[in-house]
Order: sequence, then structure tokens, then C-alpha cells
Amino acid sequence: MAMEIAKFDIDSPRWDQSTFVGRLKHFFNITDPRTALVPEQELDRAKQLVDSCRAGSVPPGTSVEQLHYAKKLYDSAFHPDTGDKMNLIGRMSFQVPGGMAITGCMLQFYRTVPAVVFWQWVNQSFNALVNYTNRNAASPITLTQIGVAYVTATSTALATAVGLNLYTKKAPPLIARWVPFAAVAAANCVNIPMMRQQEILNSIAVTDENDNTLGHSRKAAIKGISQVVISRIAMAAPGMILLPILMERLESFPFMKKIRFLHAPLQVMLAGGFLLFMVPVACSLFPQRCSMSVSSLEPELRDSIVSQYGDKIRFVYFNKGL
Repeated sequence: MAMEIAKFDIDSPRWDQSTFVGRLKHFFNITDPRTALVPEQELDRAKQLVDSCRAGSVPPGTSVEQLHYAKKLYDSAFHPDTGDKMNLIGRMSFQVPGGMAITGCMLQFYRTVPAVVFWQWVNQSFNALVNYTNRNAASPITLTQIGVAYVTATSTALATAVGLNLYTKKAPPLIARWVPFAAVAAANCVNIPMMRQQEILNSIAVTDENDNTLGHSRKAAIKGISQVVISRIAMAAPGMILLPILMERLESFPFMKKIRFLHAPLQVMLAGGFLLFMVPVACSLFPQRCSMSVSSLEPELRDSIVSQYGDKIRFVYFNKGL
């Protein structure tokens, strides 16, 4: 056991991150909603154990299982760039409990404009905090920029939701139930790029496979943010597309008409079921450590890398965020 601990690399992924299945196992591990209930003191102890392991001084009697669990808690609660503890609501492990409540209410209360406005505002406030928390922390953003991003994304969601809500008044009921997803998808296309605009404006650091910085690239930032937008829309799509179909069918039964007060709690629970699987699935669509061929970089950066390293470096790497 001592020999096994001595050779243990705390930062080496338990599962192959170059494959979808490997990433899926990893994200099922760190987005586990139960980690959102772990006390702050236990999270701090997990960080201390991870830091000790990195320094090569693992406390005597520590098992490999304890190290794996400590790393699980560390990855779920601490930012990969800075090592700082993330706020609870912004963590991916809080996506299921937080997202299920908001998604369920958006899908239930879609008929009136005031309800649409309120729940879209709540959702965009939640999303803004998640996007800020999971940004590439190497690119700082000012409070003014955060405010502009929040207002722009919220306005986009409200305009889409209210506009479609009014437009679909005479449409089949199922079409109206899909309005919240259209608003969420539109807002994600605005919220995430705006909240992470500094990465696009000032570029992000790109490294070789050994984490040696090679330069900064806007194209890398755009690629990473685009993948995050796709992942977030994919995260919401199954629940917000399939759940309205299911509820439209269920509400046609007489027994459902007698328990209308349970429709909202039912949608919240069903939304949670979808998110329980879709959060890790969506996070796994693309590698967290994103890669990009040198030939696809800006000409200046590409020429700089080629002049220094020749054809030894064919890909650069960067953290795309979540």
C-alpha cells in the first residue's frame, strides 16, 4: 500500500479523458449532486490532502480510496485554474438541484407573461453565476462587464420568451410549452460569450502538452466558448423538449386534472431526472483540456511556435471552462 501511495499521481485522471466514455465517468463523479451537501470543513480537508499529495507528503495511513474521494471533492468545489473554492450555486454539482427547480417552474408556469418574465429572470441570474464561476479564470472580467453580460443575456431571454409566448397564443398547446427552451437556447448564445468576453478580447493562454505556455490566442478562446455554448444547450434540450410532450400527454388523463397542484412538483422532479444524466453527458461532449492544431492558430502565434519548435509541436492546449 505504501508503494502504491508513493506512486499515486493525484492529478492523473482516473479515466481516459480522450474518450467520451472516460469523460462521462469523470463528470458523473464530480457533478454528483451529493457533493453539494458536503460541509465546507470537509472540502477544505480534501484540498489539504490533495495539496499534500502534490507536494509528495501524503499523511501516513491514507488509502488510495481516500485520495480518490478527496480529489473528487476538490474537482467538484475548487476552480481548476486558480484552486479557489467556487461558490456553491455556481458549481456543476449544484446544476441538478438548482436546475431542476428552475427548469420545472419554467415549464409549468409558461402561460402568462408575468410568470414567463419572472422565471426567465431567475434562470438567467442562475446561469450568469454558473458561467462566471466556471470561466477560464486566467482572463479577469470587471464588474461592469459582468453587469452588461447579465443585462444583455436576460434581455435576450425575456424578449425571446415573451415574443414567442405572444406569438404562439393561437398555436397548439405543445408549441407554447417549448417556448422556454427557445428562450434558454437563445440566452445561452449570448450569456456565455458575454460573461467570458475578456477571453475573446484579450485571448487566452495556450500551452504544449507539458503545460508550458506558448502564447495567447483569441481563436482558442472562441473555440472553447463555442463548445461550452453547445454543451449548455445540449444539457437543457432533452428535458425541455421531451418533458413538455410527456406532460401534455399526462394532463389529458382525468386523474391528473384532479391534482393540478402537483403538476409543478412533478415537473421539477422529472426535470431533475433528466438533468441527473444530462449534466455529466453535456459536460463530456468535449474535453475540458481542449486542443487546437498549430496550423489553425493566428498567423503570428503559429509562426512564433514554428520558428521556436519547428514541427515538434503540432497541437496547443487550453482550459475551455464548463
